Amino acid sequence: MDSEIDNQAAQQLDKVDLHIIEAMQRDGREAFTQIAEQLDVSPGMIRQRYGRLVELGYLKVVAVTNPLMMGKRAMAIVGVRTDGRRLLEVAEALGKFEEVVYIVVVSGRYDILIEVFCRDHDDLLHFMTEKLARVDGVRETESYMHLKIIKEIYF
Repeated sequence: MDSEIDNQAAQQLDKVDLHIIEAMQRDGREAFTQIAEQLDVSPGMIRQRYGRLVELGYLKVVAVTNPLMMGKRAMAIVGVRTDGRRLLEVAEALGKFEEVVYIVVVSGRYDILIEVFCRDHDDLLHFMTEKLARVDGVRETESYMHLKIIKEIYF
């Protein structure tokens, strides 16, 4: 996902584009014919618009797995403080760990927030002590275990 915000590009989307995006957010497998019927337009128009939205980067359709069903029982958000000049280098290193599913550089108490999915608590402990703590430039971490996911949406 590109981190730059482009309000002008978002304003170029019309109601058909926005409806396609909303439909795909609900169900990425919804048929173009169904979307076309909802808008009273041709399926070909939806197919063409969908292709354009993908090409421009507005849409990316992927399978989203359920981490619990995939055997990931220990999930956490981890705040990471870094040596200032090594911030992006640390972020790159964290991105190479299979346990890390989300990385964002932030302002505030931490420099980086990561989301981590592990098999169990032992696996999470191993990640924290044997991987994360050994990354050059990591000064401090604080982890927040997921106790219950209340809401989870994908933009």
